[in-house]
Amino acid sequence: MHRTHLVATAMSENKGTRVTRLIDELAEAAKRVGLEVRREKILREVGYRARGGACRLRNQDLLILDRDQAPADQIEVLAEALRGRDFEAVYLSPAARRILQTGPE
Repeated sequence: MHRTHLVATAMSENKGTRVTRLIDELAEAAKRVGLEVRREKILREVGYRARGGACRLRNQDLLILDRDQAPADQIEVLAEALRGRDFEAVYLSPAARRILQTGPE
C-alpha cells in the first residue's frame, strides 16, 4: 500500500470517529437538558420520508434519532432539536457549539 493511501485512509477514519463523537456529544447534551434520546430504526413506507426529531409523548420530551440515517442527517436532527435551548451550564466542544449556532459543517 502506498503511504498516501494509508494517510488518506487514516484521515477518513479519523473524520468518521470525529463525527461519531460529535453525534454522541450532542445526544448527551440533549439528555442534560431534559430530552430522552432514543436511537430507533424508523420504518419507511413508499410515499413519505420519515426522519427523527423532537416530540412530546405522555408528558415526556423525546428525541428520536434514526439509527440508519447518515451521520450528517443525525447531526442535523440533533441540532434542530437543540437550537434555542439553554446550554450555559452544559459543556460543549467548540465544534458542537458551532453546529448549534450555525448548522452542520
